[in-house]
Amino acid sequence: MGGDHGPSVIVPGIRSYLRAHRGEGVRFLLHGDEAKITAELTKYALSGDICEIRHTEKVVAMDEKPAQAMRRGKGSSLWNAIESVKSGEAGGVVSAGNTGALMAISKLILRMQAPGLERPAIVASWPTFKGHTAVLDVGANIGSDAEQLVEFAIMGEAFQAAVRGIARPTIGLLNVGSEEMKGNEQVREAHAILRDGPFDLNYFGFVEGDDIAKGTVDVVVTDGFTGNIALKTAEGTARYISALLREALTSNLQSKLGAVIAMPALKQMRQKIDPSAINGGPLLGLNGIVVKSHGGADAKGFGNAIRIAVDLARSDYMTKVGANLGKLDTVFDHSSPTSAPAGEPLQ
Repeated sequence: MGGDHGPSVIVPGIRSYLRAHRGEGVRFLLHGDEAKITAELTKYALSGDICEIRHTEKVVAMDEKPAQAMRRGKGSSLWNAIESVKSGEAGGVVSAGNTGALMAISKLILRMQAPGLERPAIVASWPTFKGHTAVLDVGANIGSDAEQLVEFAIMGEAFQAAVRGIARPTIGLLNVGSEEMKGNEQVREAHAILRDGPFDLNYFGFVEGDDIAKGTVDVVVTDGFTGNIALKTAEGTARYISALLREALTSNLQSKLGAVIAMPALKQMRQKIDPSAINGGPLLGLNGIVVKSHGGADAKGFGNAIRIAVDLARSDYMTKVGANLGKLDTVFDHSSPTSAPAGEPLQ
């Protein structure tokens, strides 16, 4: 029921996924207002064998604070969907709703995967010259200490192996330069641990902003504040370039003729920079699969978020992450609380 459009995008998003992947034996539990959902299912000819409705009139508002959502959210569509993952009835949950509420309720119900983990991290799949790079965190944690950055590296590596099928994903730590002395204390400390620690990770070292699009590494690790700004800047730039191309190719008859000739190449380029093609940011670190879709995503974008959830649910991601997170205690002392300023998640 969340997001900018509710069932009017969620339901066609399901159809988009089913058409692209021929179902693959996936079924859907749709939590929310039965009348509104049924109207959309009828419109898109989706049967009850594939989509089962779990009725509730209670909804977490998009502008609701995480603390409010946790207090009054029980019985809401968001709460019930996450509960279905905890009970084992569902293999994962996909939501376009309130990011902060999704993260807070998911952590409350599912708990974190390891005692040392404080909060989930949101990962984005970034199109590059070589495929897709996983960038995390992109909004769940405003500030991150060295331990959290190491956790992000562990989770991002397992994500790329599960979703992209990369055997030994390379990991880079986002910094303002590649030299050892560059960056703040947290980044330098995380760098030393990833380089010399007991983790079986293919650590590359420091990377800079332009390395993301180059595909220099398979996983780019950063704090949520920096990652969120970078992600939204890239999305805005992609839309700007698309608008410029559209304007240039429709400005006169000669341009229009050239556009017809170049159409196959232009379509291929558009597919690569289309934000809906990479929509879906998993909340990594939880005891369950939770994927956040953009609130304004279209049906194709929501369908892609479903694909990511299915891929994670069918992989050994949880086992792989758990094995490396278990080694954190050999590096960090968890006997005292951390002083990392996690802050509120970004929307």
